[in-house]
Amino acid sequence: MSHNMQPIGSSELIINSKGRIYHLDLAPEDIAPFIITVGDQDRVKEVSKYFDKITHKAQHREFITHTGYIGKKHLSVVSTGIGPDNIDIVLNELDALSNIDFKTRTIKDERTSLSIIRLGTCGSLQADVPVESLVVSSHALGLDNLMHYYKMTNNPDEAFILNEFNRHTGMSNKNIVPYIAESSISLRKHFATGFTHGITVTCPGFYAPQGRMLRVPLAFPHLIDALATFRHHDTRIINFEMESSAIFGLGKIFGHKCLSISVVVANRANKTFCRDSESAIDNMIKRSLDIVAGM
Repeated sequence: MSHNMQPIGSSELIINSKGRIYHLDLAPEDIAPFIITVGDQDRVKEVSKYFDKITHKAQHREFITHTGYIGKKHLSVVSTGIGPDNIDIVLNELDALSNIDFKTRTIKDERTSLSIIRLGTCGSLQADVPVESLVVSSHALGLDNLMHYYKMTNNPDEAFILNEFNRHTGMSNKNIVPYIAESSISLRKHFATGFTHGITVTCPGFYAPQGRMLRVPLAFPHLIDALATFRHHDTRIINFEMESSAIFGLGKIFGHKCLSISVVVANRANKTFCRDSESAIDNMIKRSLDIVAGM
């Protein structure tokens, strides 16, 4: 009996009484092969308002999904909530919806590769990448620990960047073990003019993990400077946020194409914050959907 034929236990793949996967509350026919993820559940409708039609809506906890069409392009927008732990739930469940037969609870023989693009907000680490800039992540360096629970191997380029990063920042110690995953080249090549490309760092929190000190001291007071001064050939770390490393890492092992596009709402080098983040986010959504619709 092949592994494919072994049914997955009901405690491992949780399908509710309506035949939908547990957290996302979706059935396999409810999602499109092209998926936009957003952190903020209120942002789902800000994306789907540009759809020509919406064919399905679901909501459970912070996970809201709208599936529909822009012209002939079939797409879904899903809110993930904040952080790599939520990405673990969303990407595993999207993959299960696409690649596991819910009736037999077995892995399908024919695999579906999804295209997943995160549209998020971020902080810029570079003085010359001001608020309202649009950043495309070539790689994500994870300071969270999610991908250490999965078997993932790096290609030589990823391994080299990771090694250089650890050497430069001194971040890798018994408490923090950075990891790296690259985004999809075939997706990111569509986002050229008007987008800044570079490396993104993913943090497991917003305050100390992103070098913010309010009332208590930091373990890594040099964090911002160490990240901002890193160079790999002509590539820099442009920004940081809280989801991309988990998306790229899981996308890599599942065989999905993943990309992360972020609008800068805070510039940490200049200590500035975007005055009108709503219109900056809307600009990112419109420009990205225009490109996606033509892909």
